[in-house]
Amino acid sequence: MSLPHAILTALLEKPSSGLELTRRFDKSFGYFWSATHQQIYRELGKLERDGLIRALTPEVPARGQKKEYEVLPEGRAELARWTAAPQDPKTLRDPLLLRLRSAAVVGTAGIDAELRRHLDLHRRQLETYRAIEKRDFPPEKDSVADRLQHAVLRAGLDLETFWVEWLERTLADLGADADDE
Repeated sequence: MSLPHAILTALLEKPSSGLELTRRFDKSFGYFWSATHQQIYRELGKLERDGLIRALTPEVPARGQKKEYEVLPEGRAELARWTAAPQDPKTLRDPLLLRLRSAAVVGTAGIDAELRRHLDLHRRQLETYRAIEKRDFPPEKDSVADRLQHAVLRAGLDLETFWVEWLERTLADLGADADDE
């Protein structure tokens, strides 16, 4: 996934200013695709120069007013093209896995504490995702768009569940109880 496509998606959901996009990324997209404030503003400029989005004209001009952007037909077409294009899965690159491999040759001092720290982080993220699911996806919310958004959340739920179970098993295999501190 690329940042321009994430921005096009967010703007098609709701025309927004750069600041609003940054906030929405922190609360939604950021769970699976993060971007800094500066990256978002830089991409907004490129998308506007490329004719994929435009800044809306405010009804009442005001000094210091935030620009709000909307997607143009060319932007929608680009997003549809990109969405339908084939893309191979990305190889998992996680520093924790490399650190475990390294610990096998230099020793395991401190690795159990780091595994427990990661376990705590993944448990908290899993609880966050469960709360979002409970809040945002009641059974009656069943449109195709709702099911697609829920599928993205379920991927996060499943991934966090995997990490929690894997970390618990790894700690047990190393003789370090997952709940010991």
